[in-house]
Amino acid sequence: MPVLGATWRALRVTEHLLTGVVIALAISPLPRVGIARPWLPGLVSWWHRRLCRCLSLRIETQGLRRAPALLVSNHVSWIDIPAIAALGPVTFLSKAEVREWPVIGWLSVLSGTLFLKRGAHQTGAMTQQIAARLQAGQCVTVFPEGTTSDGTTLLRFHSRLFAVAQQSRLTLQPVAIRYGGNGEPDPIAPFVGDDSLLPHLWRVLRRPGMRVEISFLPPVASPVRDRRGLAEACRTAIAQRLGLHDPPELELDTAGELLPGRAAAGR
Repeated sequence: MPVLGATWRALRVTEHLLTGVVIALAISPLPRVGIARPWLPGLVSWWHRRLCRCLSLRIETQGLRRAPALLVSNHVSWIDIPAIAALGPVTFLSKAEVREWPVIGWLSVLSGTLFLKRGAHQTGAMTQQIAARLQAGQCVTVFPEGTTSDGTTLLRFHSRLFAVAQQSRLTLQPVAIRYGGNGEPDPIAPFVGDDSLLPHLWRVLRRPGMRVEISFLPPVASPVRDRRGLAEACRTAIAQRLGLHDPPELELDTAGELLPGRAAAGR
């Protein structure tokens, strides 16, 4: 019976992705004929809410999301993205590889996702794009760990993108994501290591009712600190909310990167 239930949910997800493709084909030409799409962020949020229902996720929230704001979140799984987006319109900063994912990559481009290619020295230009989105009244979510963890620890937070918080007055809000319940982390949710999307999706579909807890924490208080201080303030707030040991003070170089030999301190 669990396989039958997972198969039914897989069919629902397939139908939902096809629905997204049909909608995308219908609305993508509109700007070329001069038709604005102010309703697009709301439509994208609705699409993510429906995806979460197809996945049979149980999303629980604590705190209030600020808008506009730079949302700084820990990163456990690809599920983080639809779970956060289901709660309201938001733009994500994603790794460039996501752009190449079948269907999802194309839909991500249409929804306004910002893509960052590792090692391409795009930080300056990306900071400007994030600032423009925030000044336009949007929320932008970043995952400063740069990759996913298993949810029981926090990796170091890359501080370079926090430069946007030094350039303009904005709300910087930490967001803590936890999978599981009763103090036990969910073993299925983490998307780590050599995981591939489709096998991981099947494991998720076989586990209906997965609990996702999203906590919107108090914004980082003024006065504005340097980007390293802002990164550490967000990391510490998230660690405390997740009940992890306070992460140690990291020794970084002037570019905001971890000094050699200090990698273990960030885990």
